Amino acid sequence: MSAWPLLSLLIWLPIIGGFATLWFGRGRSEQARWFALLVAAATFVLSIGLYTGFDAGSASMQFVEHRAWISSYDIWYSLGVDGISIALMLLTTLVTALVLVGSWTALDKKVPQYLASFLILEGLMLGVFSARDAIVFYAFFEAMLIPMFIIIGIWGGPRRVYAAVKFFLYTFLGSIFMLAGLIYLYIKGGSFQLDDLYALKLTANEQMWIFFGFLTAFAVKVPMFPVHTWLPDAHVEAPTGGSVVLAAIMLKIGGYGFVRFSLPITPDAGQEWAWLVIALSLIAVIYIGLVALAQADMKKLIAYSSIAHMGFVTLGTFIAFALVREAGNTDAAELGLQGAMVQMISHGFISAAMFYCVGVLYERVHSRMIGDYGGVVNTMPWFATLFVLFAMANAGLPGTSGFVGEFMVILASFQYHPLIAFAAAFTLILGAAYTLWMVKRVIFGEVGNAHVAELKDIRPHETIVLVVYALGVMAIGIWPKPLIDLMDSSVAQLVAQLALSKL
Repeated sequence: MSAWPLLSLLIWLPIIGGFATLWFGRGRSEQARWFALLVAAATFVLSIGLYTGFDAGSASMQFVEHRAWISSYDIWYSLGVDGISIALMLLTTLVTALVLVGSWTALDKKVPQYLASFLILEGLMLGVFSARDAIVFYAFFEAMLIPMFIIIGIWGGPRRVYAAVKFFLYTFLGSIFMLAGLIYLYIKGGSFQLDDLYALKLTANEQMWIFFGFLTAFAVKVPMFPVHTWLPDAHVEAPTGGSVVLAAIMLKIGGYGFVRFSLPITPDAGQEWAWLVIALSLIAVIYIGLVALAQADMKKLIAYSSIAHMGFVTLGTFIAFALVREAGNTDAAELGLQGAMVQMISHGFISAAMFYCVGVLYERVHSRMIGDYGGVVNTMPWFATLFVLFAMANAGLPGTSGFVGEFMVILASFQYHPLIAFAAAFTLILGAAYTLWMVKRVIFGEVGNAHVAELKDIRPHETIVLVVYALGVMAIGIWPKPLIDLMDSSVAQLVAQLALSKL
């Protein structure tokens, strides 16, 4: 047990700070903004301490906390992190702080409640990434639906109630199957501790049912084809901050769930059914990319783009099964998993930046339709420069973070079957097509209308947010080694778990 409960501080500081914002900001929006930003900044600083104190050479869980919670059912308040968890927690704390900065002038309705919702959501997501007891994970996993439901339902667009209800029902119903699997594992093994679940022997039939229970829950969260239809509605109706957090962090919880539950708990079922997940991932990569080509709404286009790019996460995760079990190629399996993890972090920066750029334009013109723009570069040159950078990263341009993870997954896939790699690489063509089509129509050409002619370039707080995202995109694209090294030992241990049969 860690002498300093750093993980608990990270989780509960923003949650308590969120409720304090409600009290402190009553009728005082400006004070609420500064107080919430102070809480978010303090949380980010704490997460940096987590990174600097982490031993990346060890695959074991660190900063461990283990306290009795519900003793009669052997449920423990158990926390711990590895390199994968820390990367996602750093992304969470940074993006949340940037969301609060980015919404400084975009909101004038129920400001303390809006800020509190994001702080509470931040703490719950950090709880998901650090939980080492399955029920603690499930509690945080479900609870984070509430603030996002509120964010979409109160501050969203005209169809916000429909989108919020659809988002909640899809994700909540999917996770019921995960809960059923966890209860069965407890009945069989007498523990909810993840380490105990990893060691629990399961028959092929048991693994199959539990695997599909987990698959249902996490596939909805990613989201994978065909349970992806809630995401475009949620993105279109959500406020800018909601879209940023949803795309940059919440979607990653689905991929994280596969890594923490499906792969190590049901390795034999994962190997047997990897073909299904790989097939669904390729459909997401190709079909959803084609759907994105047909979109006239910028937010909807980026939402479908997110689904396609997250297909690389599930592809890289489950191609590892085929590489380890069938080909015996552990190096390629590690490459695929590393690529999937890098893709999650990279997509967090790119998608957050793209949605924020749309929010910047919407705040000025009050339209998300591509046809309502044109020639933005003539009136907003600095904004246009950053927007094009993020668009190129979204298309997978070498030198940006969008290239690194996808290239690693394609390389790993090629070592298993060239056709799978070719199908995955096809999305780079589609990504360039729909992204460049949007950039051409929105950014370049003659000024499209009077509203665009009156636009002013980005303000100081918008500049801060976009520059930080740009630095993240370029840093990972040019020098991904620190991120890969952070997760390397954890990925190697995960590949070793994949190779072990529970039969």
